[in-house]
Amino acid sequence: MTLTRIATRAAHAIVLAYGWRRAGIAFVAGMASALAMAPVNAWPILFVTIPIAVWLIDGSTAGRWSGAWSAAIAGWCFGFGYFLVGVYWVGYAFLVDAKTFGWLLPIAVTGLPAYLAIYMALGFALARVVWVRGPSRILALAIALTVTEWLRGHVFTGFPWNTLGYALTEPLALAQSVSLFGIWGLTFLAVAIFATPAVLADDNVDTPRPYRPLALAMIALVGMAGFGAARLAVHPTRFVKDVKLRIMQPNLQQDAKFNYSAKDDVMRRYLALSDRSTGPQSDGIRDVTHLIWPEAAFPFFLTREPEALAQIANLIRPNTELITGAVRPGEMVPGRGPRAYNSVYVLDPDGSIRAIYDKLHLVPFGEFLPFQPFMERLGFQQLTKEVGGFLTGTRRRALDVRGAPKMLPLICYEAVFPDEAVPAGERPGWLLNVTNDGWFGISSGPYQHFHQARVLAIAEGLPLVRAANTGISGVIDPVGRVIASLPLGVEGILDARLPQAMDPTPFSRYGNFPAILFLVVSGVVLAKRRLRA
Repeated sequence: MTLTRIATRAAHAIVLAYGWRRAGIAFVAGMASALAMAPVNAWPILFVTIPIAVWLIDGSTAGRWSGAWSAAIAGWCFGFGYFLVGVYWVGYAFLVDAKTFGWLLPIAVTGLPAYLAIYMALGFALARVVWVRGPSRILALAIALTVTEWLRGHVFTGFPWNTLGYALTEPLALAQSVSLFGIWGLTFLAVAIFATPAVLADDNVDTPRPYRPLALAMIALVGMAGFGAARLAVHPTRFVKDVKLRIMQPNLQQDAKFNYSAKDDVMRRYLALSDRSTGPQSDGIRDVTHLIWPEAAFPFFLTREPEALAQIANLIRPNTELITGAVRPGEMVPGRGPRAYNSVYVLDPDGSIRAIYDKLHLVPFGEFLPFQPFMERLGFQQLTKEVGGFLTGTRRRALDVRGAPKMLPLICYEAVFPDEAVPAGERPGWLLNVTNDGWFGISSGPYQHFHQARVLAIAEGLPLVRAANTGISGVIDPVGRVIASLPLGVEGILDARLPQAMDPTPFSRYGNFPAILFLVVSGVVLAKRRLRA
């Protein structure tokens, strides 16, 4: 049986489906689509599931606006399946303190996907409004989903997790195109490329050459892979001279990490692990220039614990600086108690603080509550239990570190916001992502987080160093090679050299211009097609 006949039979069944059967097809297709993301990375499955999205929109009821509503329902079901599988791991965070938050687990596991699916519903509806017959409808879907995925990454602080463009970032050669187009440009290309098999089911009147779009998609994929292979070949990993990093991954459980009474045990563990020898040629920490600890490393305010600062000063040597995550006390607010920042400290060998960065992009419900005072009066609290929520930093900026290029810190999921990660005029020599993915256990979440941080390094042409409490820690060069890493769920230290940065990439120079160009040109093509219809 030919591909055309298979596609025609599938399209016929999906277009004519209605009610719960139609919703079930959309839901299962969405669930399967999530397998295209890390850690599975089975992206070819989208050649099946995205055409199903096209046929679902084809089968929406007649009439542009009633059809948009029907398409939106299918889109929500598709998105709910996609996000239910893709971000199920958020539920682990509610089990850290099950007595307090356990009852919220079902709400979180289903509520977040239900909310995120609204953007997919909006994308399907928008596509249906501008829908046309023939191959041009692929452009309608690519435009609509790119716009709504961008909205998902920006509205209500944004959550661009697993946006569809990440399907084109594995294997590594294919991922190099993010340096040209950015993740939103890749999102447009991903939808357009993976939707092309839908055209195989078109009749000859609408599409005289139904194989042509699929052939063009294959050519585009081969071209992207070829560009990536060439880029990898001409950019071998080069290292910054005389910089030796040591990343400490303590694999500390959350109940100890936020328990003040465990502070002595935590410090002993950090100090012993950081000074551990890694082999007969190792001299412990004495030959390390930069020691790095993960996000919110201490169950106390570091600057208010002189004994801890003295222990750090005794640990690190004259040639070593400590870069660590820590909660930093803010100013007292009358009637509300102390407030705090989620911060990164750079400490000199004598324990003095060289530089501080305060987290700018806080996690909703994790680090603050929307409508914080009102929600607290109702008895709600965020997962970190910080009364009043964490304070927000003023701006993202690169920090000076002794003996190394300027470093730009990114705390936790700040590394998954490509539009704001590296602000204009602040291009550093390397990126540092400190995080505490221990909230999410041994799940797909930390793998997705690591992968998206890796994609940011490729997009910007900057090396990225990652220190995670429970993993995955690693050092990534500016084209995405993982120089060294520690796996998820283990305690250890990682010694590595610091890769050199590349010249600014097209994405770092021009931002989302390629994505905007794709949208404008495709919009013109679509408008002309509608005028001829």
